[in-house]
Amino acid sequence: MQMNSLGRTGLQVSELCLGTMTFGTQTSEAEGHAQIDMALERGINFVDTAEMYPVNPVSKETVGRTEEIIGTWHAANPARRGDYILATKHSGEGLKAVRDGAPITAKTIASTIEGSLRRLQTDYIDLYQFHWPNRGSYMFRKNWSYDPSRQSRAKTVANMEECLEALKVQVEKGNIRHFGLSNESAWGCTMWSMTAERIGGPRPASVQNEYSLLCRLFDTDMAEMTANEDVGLLSFSPLAAGLLTGKYQGGALPDGSRKTLVPELGGRNTDRVYPAVQAYLDVAARHGLDPVHMALAWCCTRPFMTSVIFGATSLAQLEHILDGADVTLSADVLAELDKVHKAHPMPF
Repeated sequence: MQMNSLGRTGLQVSELCLGTMTFGTQTSEAEGHAQIDMALERGINFVDTAEMYPVNPVSKETVGRTEEIIGTWHAANPARRGDYILATKHSGEGLKAVRDGAPITAKTIASTIEGSLRRLQTDYIDLYQFHWPNRGSYMFRKNWSYDPSRQSRAKTVANMEECLEALKVQVEKGNIRHFGLSNESAWGCTMWSMTAERIGGPRPASVQNEYSLLCRLFDTDMAEMTANEDVGLLSFSPLAAGLLTGKYQGGALPDGSRKTLVPELGGRNTDRVYPAVQAYLDVAARHGLDPVHMALAWCCTRPFMTSVIFGATSLAQLEHILDGADVTLSADVLAELDKVHKAHPMPF
């Protein structure tokens, strides 16, 4: 499998990353362990999780369960911890299920990392990410209404400085190796990078934002940021919560699918999205491509892409995704996909 540089860390990560957000709700512990085994066997060396997982739904009762499942895999496979890069995340302001929605500050970082290490049953986290900014984010359809005009630059930069100082302590202790962002903006990524260079804290290696054929917000300012700051994209929802598989076309609602649990699909379920999906499915059909393989392979072609994070509810889904890991797209396919994007921009 293709390996890509993780920012300026010196680490190489596989272009596909196993996402684990369903471990503990839709995906059992045993199946989660089997997914990790299969992913590593098939060339993936990158696994992503978060303290708030699992999802569908997020609840106070299940927070941390996904990390615990990965932890029991570590306990059963102690010699394999060094075989892969492990990423997790610190939840931020507003998620009441985690620390009553406390913001990310120097006061929360140490105890939160210790909690993740304990649940994960590991001595270190390779990539420690801030799940979303305290000041808010454009992600999850908030781009339609997010207003940054009331932000305090001084307050934001002061928080960055104190968080980076706290992270530096964690790096020195060996609890974390590198730092990453998630759901961030171009300005935020640049400021974190500049502030880290100024005060000597860990520089962000990556940013984890939504990106797919249906969600291409990263293509403008963020792409320029990546080119200049070496903060590459770890894309989540590359299949747009399953929409790009085609399984919801024509009003279909497969048993156990995410849409049965979260009908709005995080704001992706709109009248405009289904014609857009059909146009992409038609491209796949014309070229004899599996739509899942096409969607993931397209993400991998993007110049700012570090790794594409996908989730699989079942082992069968994971095997299907990995069977397309070596798919490459012709210039004709890429041109047709661009044409569809221009006809169906921002469908949710």
